[in-house]
Parts: sequence; structure tokens; C-alpha cells
Amino acid sequence: MHLATLRVRGADPILGTPRLDGGAQSRVSAPESRGPPPGAATPRAVRAVSFDAAGTLFHPVRPVGELYATVAARHGVAIDAAALHARFGDAFRAAPPLAFPGVPTAELRGYEKSWWRDVVLRVFVGARFADFDVFFNDLFAFFASASTWRVDPDAPPLLAELRARGLATLVVSNFDARVRGILAALHLAPLIDRVTISSEAGAAKPDPAIFQRALADLGVAPGDVLHVGDTVREDLHGARAAGLQVVLVGDDALAAEAPDAVVVPRLAAITDHLTTPLRGDHLTTPR
Repeated sequence: MHLATLRVRGADPILGTPRLDGGAQSRVSAPESRGPPPGAATPRAVRAVSFDAAGTLFHPVRPVGELYATVAARHGVAIDAAALHARFGDAFRAAPPLAFPGVPTAELRGYEKSWWRDVVLRVFVGARFADFDVFFNDLFAFFASASTWRVDPDAPPLLAELRARGLATLVVSNFDARVRGILAALHLAPLIDRVTISSEAGAAKPDPAIFQRALADLGVAPGDVLHVGDTVREDLHGARAAGLQVVLVGDDALAAEAPDAVVVPRLAAITDHLTTPLRGDHLTTPR
């Protein structure tokens, strides 16, 4: 996910992508894992686990509308946070995928930033900034800072346990390159073997090509990979189209939206859906 994809989590009613509402509290209240109906195929043993980033491994410290309003206020513009949140959803839905096939690697960071500038322009249409680009640069840097995000409390122990089981750990995200710095600042990077982002893959979830790119040279079949995310369209449909197993993390509303999916209330619960014993054969992956 990127910025815009923040209730850019478990199918936000506004954005329909990873949740940027600042928390996972609602999903923790879910009493138990929800799974597909009886008769569904038995999952194969898992040899690698891929994760969505924003909204799954980490979350915004406050709803994205509030964060946008905070930064705007520093530049003399006062706008209701709820209105900004709604505009953010509209702008994000209207934006093209954050993917730039054919663009040279050296130019990708500029394309990412321009993509976000267009989104933010739509969010703040009609607002009068003394200098919009100064504001936008501040906002862009703000969402690159670890202080804007909080790590999911289940993420570090879960990633460490997966490593202990000998499983490869991956991130497959529609976020831009800032995600690597965020993962490092939140102390998650050492627990992740490979990070694949849409801008560099030339495809964004739900396009199965981003998952295929993530698994390239991994030495494991897609059916032996479990993808963990929080959205139906991007994570469930995208990963399934690529042949991966999927577990979603979310609340009862997400379970109702995806009745044929396994939905767990918190990250830690995905260990109930692994069939690999501790100290299994370790996969060698690029670091």
C-alpha cells in the first residue's frame, strides 16, 4: 500500500484497500479465525510467507485524514480531518496503479513522487497554500518517517517465528520505495528476506505479475507460498490469481466480504494455518 492505500486495510468502506485508519483494534475483537466452507481444498505445506506492508505489518498512528490535516495546519490550511479522509479515498480510487512498466530504475523515485503529488492535489482541491510544493514535500517526508507509523505488535514475534520454522519472509506491497526505510526504522527489515514494491515490479496488486516478480528465483512454487494481507481485491484476489494461498487479517466485516477466505483476527493467528514443522528445510533467498 502507499499513502493513499491507508484505510488502505481490510477493505475499508471508504477506500477498499489497506487500512490507513490508524489501527487494528477492531480486528483484534474477532473471536476466532473464519475459514472457507467444508469441502475446500486442503492447503499445501507452506515454505514461504509474503505480507502486505501498510495495514498489515504496520499501521498509521492516527487515521490518514487526521495526519493530512495535521501537516496542512503547519502550512496555514485548516480542513476537517473527516473531509480529508473521504477525499483521500476518492483520490486514491481515481488514481492509476502505482506501477511504471518500462521506466528506467533511475527515474522511478521521481515517478513515485509525481504519482503522489497528483493524489494529494485531488485531496486538497480548492485549498490555498502559500506554496503547494513546499507543503507536499513536507507531507511526503512526513509519511516516510517512522513516527507516522506504529508496528503491529504481532509482527516482530511472528516474523521471528517464521524464521525459526525455516520459512522465507517476503513483503509484496503497493507502497513506494519509502517502505524500505519504514521497515528498517520499525526494526522489521532484518526479519524480511525480500521486499517487492509495485513501482519496481511494473505491476501493482491485484495484478498477479507483482507476486510472480516477488517469487522469481525463490525456488518455491506459488502454491507453497502463503500471502497475508488485509484487502479482498488487492491481497485475496491478486494472490489467488498468482496461485498463492491466502490468509486475511481483519474483523467480522472483512470476513463477511470474503466468505470463501480464511480471515483471522490478528497476525499471530496465521501460525494456525501453517503446516510446516519447526526447523524445517530453510529456503535460501536473496538478502
